[in-house]
Amino acid sequence: MNTESMYSQLGISHEVYQFGETILGGLQEQFARIDAAAEYNQGKVIAAMQKNRVNATHFAATTGYGYDDEGRDNLERVYADCFHTEAALVRPQITCGTHALTVALSANLLPGDELLSPVGRPYDTLEEVIGIRQSPCSLKEYGVSYREVELLGDGSFDYEGIRKAIGPKTKVVTIQRSKGYATRPSFSVEQIGQLIAFCKECKPDVICMVDNCYGEFVEEREPSDVGADMIVGSLIKNPGGGLAPIGGYICGTKACVSRCAFRLSAPGLGQEVGANLGLMPAFYQGLFLSPTVVAGALKGAVFAAGIYEKLGFRVVPGSQETRHDIIQAVELGSKEGMLAFCKGIQMAAPVDSYVTPEPWAMPGYDAEVIMAAGAFVQGSSIELSADGPIREPYAVYFQGGLTWYHAKLGILMSLQKMADNRLVSLS
Repeated sequence: MNTESMYSQLGISHEVYQFGETILGGLQEQFARIDAAAEYNQGKVIAAMQKNRVNATHFAATTGYGYDDEGRDNLERVYADCFHTEAALVRPQITCGTHALTVALSANLLPGDELLSPVGRPYDTLEEVIGIRQSPCSLKEYGVSYREVELLGDGSFDYEGIRKAIGPKTKVVTIQRSKGYATRPSFSVEQIGQLIAFCKECKPDVICMVDNCYGEFVEEREPSDVGADMIVGSLIKNPGGGLAPIGGYICGTKACVSRCAFRLSAPGLGQEVGANLGLMPAFYQGLFLSPTVVAGALKGAVFAAGIYEKLGFRVVPGSQETRHDIIQAVELGSKEGMLAFCKGIQMAAPVDSYVTPEPWAMPGYDAEVIMAAGAFVQGSSIELSADGPIREPYAVYFQGGLTWYHAKLGILMSLQKMADNRLVSLS
């Protein structure tokens, strides 16, 4: 049996398979660049683990208060060294990326302070955290004001607008690296470094926080290498390598991270408490695998871009563009297109492949959202997944794939469902 026959058993037609193979022929230079970055980042992770003398005693489980949890404390040293920061907070008690961002913001903003987003509106779930949309316990409710500066028409920073927006009350600048549910390009580490330098030139004591979700190990540098005071993310995205079942991280200056620890646990307790609950092997090994897993997800994103731009759809970024996160946006132009695409992704999953994804009123969003994710870890977007709000321009956001071959199958299956519903023509 050959490879195409196996794809046929999985539901991929000859026409779809051959279309994909044709696209792959033009992506090898991109794949080589992805592999080079993964090799560098693999070395970086190993160096951090060796420096901190990771050994079997660090995998022991703790419960209760978690006092003297050396595995937990050493993992935080590994993260700090890996991301070149003074300190790190890496905990299973951080439930998701939005929670990690909430901890970082609420810990470092006090009543009367102002939060500034110089990159336009942040990701949907942060709107209620900030108070853009009303919610109990929002930053607004606690007396923190908010201001944002829209990006220019070409997606670049409005430096003059940012200069005018930064004032005496501006305490924290929040920069979202990834595009979120927008169709703008994601920001490179170099662009983020230039923005941070500008903000600190305007106000030297301003704290710059980067939402690093979906961006870890995509490039050889991280925002913490170019001046970020905090970088924040989720362990069920890139750095968990598909093994972490929960958790988040905050890496940055000692002052910022210490406040985050007090906010996460309690004043006076900070990083001293928080049992690891037996998750240390998954956290350590997930971080170790992360550069390779991210590389597979990136190849899947590039392949998706190549497939759908060939068919005339707008894709962000394009198949030949440099990558700054694992997310691939495809503007499908209709609700029907989104449903067919996501159905294909779900059918390619190892878990819940028989389930049909349907739009629903997901908490934290202002429109119905469709999500396809047959994952071993619920909601893990480093695993093969696709999602998007059912609203114009009807863009679906594809990401993940613990292996390149699974990501490839997912994209081919999405194309199969688009073809079956006569939403694309391969001839």
